[in-house]
Amino acid sequence: MINAIDPNQLLTQMRALQAQASANIQPIPAQDNQGAGRVDFANVMQSAVNQVNQTQQTAGDLKTAFEMGDPNVNLVDVMIASQKASVAFEATLQVRNKMVEAYQEVMRMSI
Repeated sequence: MINAIDPNQLLTQMRALQAQASANIQPIPAQDNQGAGRVDFANVMQSAVNQVNQTQQTAGDLKTAFEMGDPNVNLVDVMIASQKASVAFEATLQVRNKMVEAYQEVMRMSI
């Protein structure tokens, strides 16, 4: 069952993550390209896409269970899961669009 979202708790979590992300931003030295503390962008993106995929699959499974008449699944849970999947997909799509724009801008630069 999906729990209700507390806006204050969500805002607190977002601020904590923002502070954590701000504290972790450090320039990576050019000679240390394979350092232990380095984050691989490809792995981060793959993980994010996998999480979005899992969210969409969960929403699909809930929809199917509700349509089949499962008494343990109610319409509220189905709609919340569906909206979470939609928001996650839209966010991923926006990140992809920004990456494409950045790539195109780099390609337009003259050497």
